[in-house]
Amino acid sequence: MVPLDLDPCSVERVTLAQTLAQAFSAQLIGVTACEALPLRLYGKGAYINARIVQEELERAARDFARVEATFRNQTADLARIGWHAQRGDLMATLMRRATAADLVIVSRPQQDGDSWCDCLDPGELILRLGRPVLIVPNGISALSSRRIVIAWKDTREARRAVSDGLPFLAAAEDIWIVAVDPEASQEDTSTIAEFLAQHGISRISMLFPPVSGTVTRTIIDTARECCADLIIAGAYGHSRLHERVFGSVTRQLLTQAPICCLMSH
Repeated sequence: MVPLDLDPCSVERVTLAQTLAQAFSAQLIGVTACEALPLRLYGKGAYINARIVQEELERAARDFARVEATFRNQTADLARIGWHAQRGDLMATLMRRATAADLVIVSRPQQDGDSWCDCLDPGELILRLGRPVLIVPNGISALSSRRIVIAWKDTREARRAVSDGLPFLAAAEDIWIVAVDPEASQEDTSTIAEFLAQHGISRISMLFPPVSGTVTRTIIDTARECCADLIIAGAYGHSRLHERVFGSVTRQLLTQAPICCLMSH
C-alpha cells in the first residue's frame, strides 16, 4: 500500500512499489486523502462561507482525480491494483486501510514540504499501523534488495522486523547481520541466523563493528561498505519519552539513512 498526493515523490514511490508488486506477485493499493478545509489554514471554530466550502470541495475532487489518473497510468501493466480516496485525515485513512496491506511504502518527509504526504510522520505510522513500513529517501525509485543489512539487537521490535522482512531476505543475494548491541555475543547473534536458516536463507555474514560515534552512524557506514540498498531494523525499542531524552536510533535512521529502511514495531 502506498499513500499518494500531487508531489513528484509520489511518482517515485509508485515506481518502486510497482517493481515490488511485480517481484512478489502482489496487489498494489494506492491511497489518498486530504481535508478539503484543513484546520491548519483556517483554524478551529473559524467561520467559512458556503462559497469557499464549495470551492474547496471541488478543488479536492479535482486533485483526487489527478492523483488517481497518474496512479492508474503508472500501474497499467500490473495485474492487480486497488484504489481508495476519501476526504479526511490521511493518517486516519491509512490506519483504517492498513488491514488490507502487507507493507506500507512512504517517502521521507521533506522538511519544507506541504503536500498531503509530507504531513505524515513515518515514526507514527510505524507505531500505529501494525504493519511494516518501508521508508524511501527522496530520489530513490528502485529497490533491488539484493544486498541487505539487518541492524540487530535481540529485542521484540528487531525480531518482528526480521520476520516482516522475510520475503526480501529470501530473495537477497547477500545478508549482513550487524550487531548493534555492544554486549551481544557471537552466540546471541547466531540465533537470528539460525532462524533465517530455517527459512532456507543461508547467504549470511555476521558483523560486530565497533560503534564509532553513534549506533546510527555505525549502521549507515556498514551498509555503505556492504553496498546494501536496504536496512531492516526494529523501531522504537524504548518508550517515546526515553527516546526524546536520550536520542533515538529509529528517528536518526528515518531522517539520515541514504537507502531504504524496512522498520517494524
